[in-house]
Amino acid sequence: MPEHPEPRRPRRETVTHASALGDRPAPRPLHPPARSEIDEQTTLGHTYVRSLMRSQLRAALTALGALALLVGTLPLLLALPAPEALVWAALGAGVYPVVWAVAHWYVRRAERNERDFTGLVER
Repeated sequence: MPEHPEPRRPRRETVTHASALGDRPAPRPLHPPARSEIDEQTTLGHTYVRSLMRSQLRAALTALGALALLVGTLPLLLALPAPEALVWAALGAGVYPVVWAVAHWYVRRAERNERDFTGLVER
């Protein structure tokens, strides 16, 4: 029996530049980008913005809760039978690093929420 040569497959090409497409316009995406949904204030766009606002509110309430716990425990610290210098040292040196840490966490979380939202909108 004669052997049949394998059929030759067409060579694949990767288009890396728009001018390689010729005069044809680029194909439209199947789904409109989220940015246009937001600009046109559609229900989906409203949902996107609402999800960002919800995540930012959640981060803000978490930071507020942490600070409320910190400030709420200060009267207990002041009521301890400790030397007055120790209490003031704890207030002066102990509270500010915790406030800074909570603020730092909040800023990083808010930036991450915005970065995630931007990534979602740009896709």
